[in-house]
Amino acid sequence: MLINIGKIRSMERCSSERGTFTCLALDHRQNLRRSINPEAPDSVPDSALTDFKLEVARALGKDATAILLDPQYSAAQAVAKNVIPNDTGLIVALEATGYDGDPEARKSRILPGWSVEKAKRMGADMVKLLIYYHPDSSTAAEIEILTQRVADECDKYDMGLMLEPLSYSLNPEVKRLNSAEKRYVVIETARKLTQLGVDVLKAEFPLNPEEGNQSVWQEACAELSEASKVPWILLSAAVDFEIYLRQVTVACQAGASGIAVGRAVWKEAIDLMAEGRAEFLGTKAHERLMRLSGLCTALAKPWFDFYTVKNPDLPSDWFTHYG
Repeated sequence: MLINIGKIRSMERCSSERGTFTCLALDHRQNLRRSINPEAPDSVPDSALTDFKLEVARALGKDATAILLDPQYSAAQAVAKNVIPNDTGLIVALEATGYDGDPEARKSRILPGWSVEKAKRMGADMVKLLIYYHPDSSTAAEIEILTQRVADECDKYDMGLMLEPLSYSLNPEVKRLNSAEKRYVVIETARKLTQLGVDVLKAEFPLNPEEGNQSVWQEACAELSEASKVPWILLSAAVDFEIYLRQVTVACQAGASGIAVGRAVWKEAIDLMAEGRAEFLGTKAHERLMRLSGLCTALAKPWFDFYTVKNPDLPSDWFTHYG
């Protein structure tokens, strides 16, 4: 696929020299409040979210190719406090946390007052849009329109767009998809949504963690790679690290271009006090992220295998008709 020079730079800033992604995900909002205080999440002050995110970013940012932050509690704060290493990309979320509508017909929306343009102006290298999506939902068309609109905005400002679709059940009596259903939803979602101007797909593992058949893992991930028209990276969904490590190995062998990992690396830090947290982040969490990064470097498919630069042999007056 053809891609503008601005988007090439956007993707380069967030990936390794080999073209693979090791994104440190810290865009959590309400679920982080619940983790900090499950009994009374609303009592957790905004400052506690900011302090935690910046501490993790400061400790682990150098180990990642990019850091994914939210616009409310961490993105501008991390820039202002010089937390993000100069050679680490900045990806900023666009969406409001949670969803509107019924649990079986979910609607996603952009955070009010926020936009692709503002993310570009504040220094983001890419933006991320999280959506709740089921290809058979009554709200599927609405979500597709939202995705296309954001993709068009990203084209206008030459910003790379990372799309994170989260699956859900259409049955009000069943809260969780079984493995066969999840495989269908994740793969069909990739097939439909990566045709809408998305640059990177941040995908769920296409099976539930308890599905232990490695050959089935391989088949499902290969099917996801075939369905996606763009590079895809694997989110961690808060699974235990050892499970995620196995998932990443299989996913990258099957064609994934890297990872966006959050709680699988740093979730234990939430329950630790200052000194213990710093030690954990500097040792265990660091070791985990380095292991994952090594896997991605060795096994993942470079994103530039998917794209060709528009007009690679640029004449001296290229800027007069750029756009």
